[in-house]
Amino acid sequence: MAVFEGTFTQTDGLRFAIVIGRFNDLVTNKLLEGCQDCLKRHGIDVNPQGTQVDYAWVPGSFEVPLVARQLALSGRYDAVICLGAVIRGQTPHFDYVSAEVSKGIAAAGFQTGVPVVFGVLTTDTMQQALERAGIKSNLGWEYAMSALEMASLMRQVKGLGIADEFGNSAPPLPGASLKSASPELAPGTEHNISEHSNS
Repeated sequence: MAVFEGTFTQTDGLRFAIVIGRFNDLVTNKLLEGCQDCLKRHGIDVNPQGTQVDYAWVPGSFEVPLVARQLALSGRYDAVICLGAVIRGQTPHFDYVSAEVSKGIAAAGFQTGVPVVFGVLTTDTMQQALERAGIKSNLGWEYAMSALEMASLMRQVKGLGIADEFGNSAPPLPGASLKSASPELAPGTEHNISEHSNS
């Protein structure tokens, strides 16, 4: 048996799409900055004119899953990061939007076989959202870390020659290795889509 683990060092060939909801942009812009900072510090070129990250701006969080799914279906990305902010108001609108966004983002990942990271804040107040987007910590960093780890992990799993129902498979990252399972290891066991060639 084997142990599969994502890494944060084999990033040269990774490509990401980031979908950002423009509504509550005071929050989503800060999440994007945290996300970009993390990717950059792990060797990813975050320049929109570069070859590793594309950005798609949508009106609000409700529209994020649709665009995320389309980007994942393109086969050009190792992971898609979804950023948004839904803040509770005086009506049930919050409940409907947050529920549909979370279901839609999860479905996009299941349906495409591409990691789609849920980076949509759902908070009771603007203050809570701002605390999570930079005042106390920036969850954008954590969303990027999840994308890096899952992109690396999925490349290893797809490198086993197992294709999903859409025929998606990818070679393992150079230098990626599988660890043998042992008792020690398992104690309890803006709208800116760049036109890049898919190389």
